[in-house]
Amino acid sequence: QTWMAENLTYSVNPGEQSWCYDNDASNCDEYGRLYTWAAAVGKSEEDCGNGKTCNLPSGDIRGICPEGWHVPTNDEFSTLYDNVGGSRTAGSMLKSASGWCDDGNGFDAYGFSVLPAGNRGDSGKFYGQGVEPNFWSSTENDATAAWGMGFSSYDAFVYESHYYKDNGFSLRCLKDS
Repeated sequence: QTWMAENLTYSVNPGEQSWCYDNDASNCDEYGRLYTWAAAVGKSEEDCGNGKTCNLPSGDIRGICPEGWHVPTNDEFSTLYDNVGGSRTAGSMLKSASGWCDDGNGFDAYGFSVLPAGNRGDSGKFYGQGVEPNFWSSTENDATAAWGMGFSSYDAFVYESHYYKDNGFSLRCLKDS
C-alpha cells in the first residue's frame, strides 16, 4: 500500500461539508481539512449524508482524492494496521513523533505521521485537537454511519468503528493499485 503522507486539504463546500478546525485556516495548513463522509466519497449530503443509504459501487471510490488515488475501504485500513503490528500497537507506529498531548506521541516508524487534528462532531462543535483524529473510509455501515479509523494520545491502539456520517473527520487517500 502507498498512502498519502499528509491529510487531504482539498476544500469542498466549505462550512457545509468541510472545515478547518475551529474555522481557523492555519489549522488546515497544519492538519488538513475535516470532511463529512458524503464529502469524502464525493457525494452531496442529499445523496449520501446522514439518514441516506448511499450504496456506493464496489471497487475504488475516488471521492475527493486526486486522480490515481482513492478513499480507502475499511478493509484497506485493516491491512495497514495489521502490517505495522496489529491494532494494539499500530497507533504508536503510525502517530507523529510530536504534537500529541499527555506524552501520547508515536514513533512515526513508517512516515505516516498521524497528527492529532481533532474532529468536528455531528453537533457542529470541534473537539479533540492535540488528543485525537479520526479518518473516514469509503465503507458505509448504514444510513446514518460509515466506518473509520481513529487514534488517541492516551494509548497505542488504532480504533476501528462506525461513526455518524455528519461528523467532520480527516481523510488520507490510498494510491490505486
